[in-house]
Amino acid sequence: MEKSQIKISIRNLVELVLRSGDIDNRLVSSTRMLEGTRIHQRIQKEGGSNYNKEVFLSFDYEIQGFSIRLEGRADGIITEPDGIVIDEIKSTTRPLEYIDEDFSLLHWAQAKCYAFIYAAQNEMEQITVQLTYFHVDTEERMNIRKQFSFSQLEEFMDDLMNKYFIWASMQHEWNTLRDISIKDLQFPFEVYRKGQRELAVAVYKTIMQEKKLFVQAPTGIGKTISTLFPSVKAVGEQHISKIFYLTAKTITRQVAEEAFTKMRSKGLRFRTITLTAKDKICFNKEGSCNPDYCEYAKGHYNRVNEALTDILRDTEYFSRETIEEYALKHNVCPFEFALDLSLWADCIICDYNYVFDPRVYLKRFFMNNEGDYAFLIDEAHNLVDRAREMFSAQINKVAFYEAKKLMKDKQPKIAKQLTKINSYMIALRKQCNEDGFMVSKEQLTDLYKLLNNFIRESEEWILRNQSNNIEGFDLVLEVYFNAISFVKIAELYDERYVTFIDTYSSEVRVKLFCIDPSYLLSEAVKRGKTAVFFSATLTPLSYFMEVLGGEKEDYNINLTSPFDNKKLCLLVEDKISTKFKNRENSYDKIAELIKAAIDKKQGNYMVYFPSYKYMNEVYTRFTEKYPYIETLLQQSSMTEEEREEFLNKFLPNNEQIFVCFCVLGGIFSEGIDLKGDRLIGAIIVGVGLPQVSAEQNIILNYFQQKNGMGYENAYMFPGMNKVLQAAGRVIRSENDTGLVLLIDERFSHYEYKCLFPKHWEHSVRVKSLPDLEQKLERFWGGK
Repeated sequence: MEKSQIKISIRNLVELVLRSGDIDNRLVSSTRMLEGTRIHQRIQKEGGSNYNKEVFLSFDYEIQGFSIRLEGRADGIITEPDGIVIDEIKSTTRPLEYIDEDFSLLHWAQAKCYAFIYAAQNEMEQITVQLTYFHVDTEERMNIRKQFSFSQLEEFMDDLMNKYFIWASMQHEWNTLRDISIKDLQFPFEVYRKGQRELAVAVYKTIMQEKKLFVQAPTGIGKTISTLFPSVKAVGEQHISKIFYLTAKTITRQVAEEAFTKMRSKGLRFRTITLTAKDKICFNKEGSCNPDYCEYAKGHYNRVNEALTDILRDTEYFSRETIEEYALKHNVCPFEFALDLSLWADCIICDYNYVFDPRVYLKRFFMNNEGDYAFLIDEAHNLVDRAREMFSAQINKVAFYEAKKLMKDKQPKIAKQLTKINSYMIALRKQCNEDGFMVSKEQLTDLYKLLNNFIRESEEWILRNQSNNIEGFDLVLEVYFNAISFVKIAELYDERYVTFIDTYSSEVRVKLFCIDPSYLLSEAVKRGKTAVFFSATLTPLSYFMEVLGGEKEDYNINLTSPFDNKKLCLLVEDKISTKFKNRENSYDKIAELIKAAIDKKQGNYMVYFPSYKYMNEVYTRFTEKYPYIETLLQQSSMTEEEREEFLNKFLPNNEQIFVCFCVLGGIFSEGIDLKGDRLIGAIIVGVGLPQVSAEQNIILNYFQQKNGMGYENAYMFPGMNKVLQAAGRVIRSENDTGLVLLIDERFSHYEYKCLFPKHWEHSVRVKSLPDLEQKLERFWGGK
C-alpha cells in the first residue's frame, strides 16, 4: 500500500515544533530583511570555489506509515580537507559578544536538519554545522561550529519528527476527508451558463499544463465559480496543493467566499482563509508588535499552537471574524495567527500584494519559487496600475528636512545624514526643467549610499527609543521605513524603470518608477505552478497579456456575454466633444441629455464623468434646471460606512427617478453589484482617458519606443477599460434589463469602435434628443 505523503519546508517544520516566546517585530526583522540577501550573497561569494551556495535539499522521512517530504535550501555547503561543513548565515543587530552557541535553538535546528539530509544522502558518519552571524552595522562576523555524528543527527530528527507527527497525522486526516469530498463534488449549479463550461475546462487544462491563462469574460458568466471549481478539482487530484485567490477589493473577496459556501452546501470539505491587512485586524491600536506593550505579542508563540489545534478542529472557514474570535480566546496576535493558519488552508483569499509585492509577499510560501500553487487573479485589469505601484518607490525631501530639524539636538549624527540627503535633493531640484520635473534612465547611486548611511546610523537610536514616548519619533521611523523601501526597490531597477524627479513649492519627490511591470510580474508568477488572469474587461487582450507578463505560449480566451443583448439598450451620442478644451461648452447639453435618457422609465440611474470638476459643473446645472428629480453626488473621499450608505439608496422597485452622479474609474464604477432593477441605466460621459500628466507621458514614451503604441498603452486602453467597467454595472444577471448611453464624439471613431466587446455589436447612434427619446420609448415600451 502506498504511503501518504505530506510536504513541509524545513523552516516551517522547525518553527512550528520548536518556537516559543514573544513576537517582537520592533525593527530588527525589517533590517534583516533589507540586509539579509545582500549579506548572504557577500559571504557566499567570499567562500570561494569550495563554497557551494543555496543548495536545495529534500528528504522523504518515513514515520508510522507516513512519508514526510522535507525541503529547503542550505545557505552553504563547504568542502574542506577535514570534511563537509553545513553553513547557516544569520544577520543580526545584536552585539556579537552577546551571542554564544546557546543563542538560538531554532538556528541550530534548521542547520542540523540540512546536515542530517546531506549526511544521510552521502552516507557520512559525521558532519560539521556552522552558524555564521554577521553584524549589519559593524560588519563583524562570528562562526560557531559543532561537529555531529550521524547518530546524533538521527536522534535529533527522530525527536523533531515525533513532535511533528501529531500535526502530520492531523493534516493527513484532513487531506483524505477533503479529497473524498472533491471527488464527489458536482458543479454547484443545475446548469452551466453560456461560456461557463468553456471557461472551467480552459482553467483545468491550464493547471494541468502548468501554463498561464488570460480570460476576458463579460459580467454574468460566473467567473469566480468557473475558476474555483476546476481549481478545487485539481487540488483533489494532487496537481496543485493550494489555491491563491487574489483580488483588489473586499467585495470580490466576498464573492469568492460565497462560491465556497455554495460548494460546501454540495458536500465540499475545503479549508479557506481570508487574509486581512495587519492594521485592520490588529487588536493593539498602537500597532506595535512590542511584547512590552502588547499582551497578544507577549508569549504569543507559547500559545499559538494550541490556538491552531482548536480552530482546525472546529471549522474550515477561517473568516476575519472567526480568526479574531479564536485569537481573543487564546490571547494571540490575530495577524500572525492568520499567517500561521494560512499554512493549513487549501485556499487563501487575499490582496494581490501577498503574492506580488516585493516588500510584503508571503515568504513562508515563496522562498524557493517552487510552490505547487495556482494563482487565480480576479479583476486582473486592476493589476497593471497596482503592479506599477508595488514595484515603484518614492521619497520626499520635506520629510527628510522635518526629521533633520527634530534630530538636530537629539542625535546630531543622524541629523548629519539627513542634512546630506536634504542637500542632495535640493541639488536635484536645480537640475529639473522649467516644468519642474526631470526623467532619467540613470540610477542615483550616490543617493542610495546616503540613504543606506542614514538607515545604519538611525537604526540603533530607533531600537533604543521605540519604547519611549519621544517627540518626532514616529516621523523619523516613517522616513526610515521609506528609505528602506526605496533602497529595496532600487535592487529591481532595470531598463523598465526610470528615475522621475518632480518639484512643487519646497518639495522634491524622487520616484523609482516601474513603467513596465511585465517582467517582474512574470517572475512573481513563478512562485507558483500556474496562473489565471481574468476580468470582464481585458480589452484588448493582447495589451493585457503583454503588460501582465504573458508569453507567446500562454493561453487566452475571449468569451461572449451569456445574456440576451436585446435586454441592453446601448446608445451612442457622438456629436458632443468632452475633450478638456471643449468641456465648458458641453455642460448644459449633457444635463439635457441626462434628463432625456432618464425620462422614459422610473428607476435608478448612474451618470459617470471623467473628473470631479466636470461632474460638479453638470450636477449644478442639472439640479438647478430639474430640482424635482432626486439626485446624489459622489464625494471625493468617503468612508466605508458612507459608501455603504450611498449604495443603500439604490432601492429595488423604485417608482421615482433617482440619479447618482459619479466619477468614472472611481469606487462606484466597478466592483459593485446592483442586481435586478436596483440600477437600470448608466450614462457615461467621455472615453475615460487618464488625466494627462508627466507620469502618463513617461508610459506613453516608453511604449512608443517599445511597440509603437504609446498613446494606446498610456491613455486609450486604460480609459476604455473604465468605460467598460462602468457599463458593466447595469446588466448583472439574465433577468436584468437596462440602458447604457455613451456620450463622446470619439465613441464613433474606428480605433474606439474596435475596442467594443462582442456583446456591444448592436450599439446604435443617437441623431438628436427626439431620436433618443423615441429609441428609449420603443426599448422600455417593449419590456
